[in-house]
Amino acid sequence: MQFGIDRLTADHVRGRSLALLAHPASVDRSLRHVGDVLASLGATPRIIFGPEHGYGGEAQDMIGVLDAKDARGTPVRSLYGASFEDLVPKGADLEGIDLLVVDLQDVGARYYTFVWTAVLALRACAARGVEVLVLDRPNPLGGADIEGRLQEPGFLSFVGLEAVPIRHGLTLGEIVAWRAAVEGSSELVRVLGVTGLERAAHAPAWDRPMVMPSPNMPTYDTALVYPGACLLEGTNLSDGRGTTRPFEITGAPWLDGARLAKELAAISGVLPGVVARPLTFCPTFHKHAGQVCGGVQLHVTDARAFRPVATYTALLALAHRQAPEAFQFRTERYEFIDHIPAIDLLTGSAAARMHIVAGEDPARIAEEASRIGAPEQAVVGAAREAAASVAT
Repeated sequence: MQFGIDRLTADHVRGRSLALLAHPASVDRSLRHVGDVLASLGATPRIIFGPEHGYGGEAQDMIGVLDAKDARGTPVRSLYGASFEDLVPKGADLEGIDLLVVDLQDVGARYYTFVWTAVLALRACAARGVEVLVLDRPNPLGGADIEGRLQEPGFLSFVGLEAVPIRHGLTLGEIVAWRAAVEGSSELVRVLGVTGLERAAHAPAWDRPMVMPSPNMPTYDTALVYPGACLLEGTNLSDGRGTTRPFEITGAPWLDGARLAKELAAISGVLPGVVARPLTFCPTFHKHAGQVCGGVQLHVTDARAFRPVATYTALLALAHRQAPEAFQFRTERYEFIDHIPAIDLLTGSAAARMHIVAGEDPARIAEEASRIGAPEQAVVGAAREAAASVAT
């Protein structure tokens, strides 16, 4: 099996004036970083771009990152700052550049911002005639399972810049190629794809470790729950940051974890492949830092059957039902948007929030939020077709 970076040769970069968009997970089979791989091919980027969390991956969520230099003295421009405009490469940074190499590990959920950083970089390059080479990587959740509705008009944001399913089953290269096809810049894009891997395979089938792409995405287990667990960010429930199992653990000082686990078990027929274990925990930072919280840890028992979007949507509905006065949806600014609740940006509409507040059946809310239909299937098919047309 080979990822895009494993297939990169000197012929791809010889004589080119390079820019690089990468992060700590941009490594080859032997865990060499893409910067070192390029150097070994006689190619040194003139400028490096870092996404959310930074080129070095040190920053926590939604923390602006400053410009810097790498170990070779190459300028590193941050593509995550205080405003939406900071997410896009500046024209001056692309002066004299004729090829942007993109190597970012996505985790298969539309909220994970790296793919949208790549799309914004594509648009900046297309405006200046700069070519883009994506060193593609597999989706750690595979491509067989898709879950979650497309966003409704008016609910696009940096946690879903274009309308795709929540768990989309695509690679970053496929999404970039799809946007290039839709936006008329396919002639500038090439995707160096993954070979020797079945589309349905999850990260444990890779012949290499999964390197953490961001501070709170340490393992495949984290990625597996994330398409549902990120919904916690839209509430005052802990999302497990400040514990050793981010996104798998959730709760709050006012939550009865044993009751929540029992109620989740009662609707296990629509939530297969997972068991909720009650626990108490004390986050060291982030929400409820230093406070003892009641809650649950979700243990996935069958990765193929597990439905993360349905599971965590039901969990939110049950937590609200248990303590409607204490449970709150986030109202603070979220990923550069302050006029739409975070949960609506994440789910793609106001529907799930309104159903939860109305006290409707958690199982029914979960089914509706996770449903897949023809529009979702069409987007996935178009992305795969677009990537095949620009594969190299």
